[in-house]
Amino acid sequence: MLLGICTAILLTACAKAPKQIDAAMHAKEIEQWRAQRLAELTSDSGWLTLIGLFWLKDGVNKLGSDPTNEIVLRKEKVSGHAGSFVLTNGAVRFETPLANTFFVDGQPVSSLELKTDADDKPTVIMLGSVSFQIIKRGEKLGVRVKDKDDPARRDFRGLDYFPTDLKWRIEARFEPYNPPKPMPIMNVLGMESGETSPGAIVFDVSGKSYRLDAMTEKDEPRFFMIFADDTRGRETYGAGRYLYVDPPDPNGHVIIDFNKAYSPPCAFTNYATCPLPPKQNILPFRVEAGEKYSGHPS
Repeated sequence: MLLGICTAILLTACAKAPKQIDAAMHAKEIEQWRAQRLAELTSDSGWLTLIGLFWLKDGVNKLGSDPTNEIVLRKEKVSGHAGSFVLTNGAVRFETPLANTFFVDGQPVSSLELKTDADDKPTVIMLGSVSFQIIKRGEKLGVRVKDKDDPARRDFRGLDYFPTDLKWRIEARFEPYNPPKPMPIMNVLGMESGETSPGAIVFDVSGKSYRLDAMTEKDEPRFFMIFADDTRGRETYGAGRYLYVDPPDPNGHVIIDFNKAYSPPCAFTNYATCPLPPKQNILPFRVEAGEKYSGHPS
């Protein structure tokens, strides 16, 4: 009986004790995360391949290398008049007179209504190394153009980081908002989206408590946070950084690891629509962890 009570007390104490992690194991985890980050950034569809963003007007938006087109690409990538993106009543149709030139899922297309990135599976049109996809931002629709052979990808010099430091792997707690808290988010184009926050990640640094409002994303179980700190505009990207946090355990405990903070797409291309940190997510101290920034790729 006494043994059972002692065992129960010991198990309870262990359950409440902070989880310890070996520095070498943590360093290996961060190394693997960085490798995955680099692989995604430099992939065939990564942000380094982005070469254009063209907002559509109602009606016909012509595509080609001729400067009279609304969507103009280099002549080595597309013919003078290659096709059109036609916007009608909020829907976009692609039309081309060129046979066996544009492909979707490996099949040639001549006329096709396109799904946007707001749909379950956006339509991606391929033309050699170049891809076209419709994005939706508020009420605006645009054509995002990528080129997997773009020099920005080919000549990319890699990423730079603060030294990995266990200090910035912090035990925190999730404090839910009930109901979810409205959280308007502005992007770099000055467009506002009406997001909501399911709760805040609350953590301590140097004996003081801070909180970051989190967001959720479609088909993503982790929490997503946009934040800034006193390194921005100096060692890190001026418009803040991004960070994911795994869902809390049944007791609301989470780990926030700033060693996994990374620069938004706008750090690598002028054609992204990056959301900016809300004012409550601007931290009044230096987070010397995660990804640094030294300018757009040359």
